[in-house]
Amino acid sequence: MPENGGVQDEIDFTSPRGRLAVRLRDVIERRWSAEVQAIGVHGSLAHGDDHDGSDVNLTVVTYRPGAGPRSALRKVDGVLVDLRVVSADEGLRQAQQLTPRWPLEAERFVTTRALHDPRGWFGRLRDAHLGRLAEARPPEFSGLARHDWQVASAAHSRAVRLAEWYETDAALVMIAESRLHAALVAGLLSRTYFRNAADAVKRTGLAGADVQELGGVLKQQAEELTARGKPVDGNLALLFE
Repeated sequence: MPENGGVQDEIDFTSPRGRLAVRLRDVIERRWSAEVQAIGVHGSLAHGDDHDGSDVNLTVVTYRPGAGPRSALRKVDGVLVDLRVVSADEGLRQAQQLTPRWPLEAERFVTTRALHDPRGWFGRLRDAHLGRLAEARPPEFSGLARHDWQVASAAHSRAVRLAEWYETDAALVMIAESRLHAALVAGLLSRTYFRNAADAVKRTGLAGADVQELGGVLKQQAEELTARGKPVDGNLALLFE
């Protein structure tokens, strides 16, 4: 297998973000050559559609926990760099976990492009995640969706109260949170993952939803979750099931 897993030509290394990713890779390889197993990018660079406002999302995989560079979020030459460092074992463990944020987490498991990966670790990461999805049963996704629905519903209720008190700015924050978690509900119920939060609300049609429209969506989602085996609102005994 080639070092880059056969995908390096899909990344635009002529853009400022692509060139920066290569520089970061080279620095990391020189400084932590004995500690780093793989380096890859996800997000817009991996998809080949980065632009002037794009970030560089870099994943560094180490042989052991605590080794290599530190995770960081900062600008470099005007470009925001999200540097995530994880040990090989921990990364594979995370790929086999399903959480309420799965629609936002799955993208990095399945679309990361290698800049350095002589042992094919990113391929194993993708296979581990897809294998976990294949064995997951519908009630597991429904349970995660119920969690996100509760967050979305609570944020929606707060937005309504804040609007009544003319706290417009705070209400807008709550509406945004409710939209995002309602989008996560939709993603979990359909097993659809998104590139980021903005993509999630856009693809689910919630980006412009006002309080009333959002309330209607949440009502429909509550009915679907109830039909899938458990109501979103019930008696005390249901809390511990």
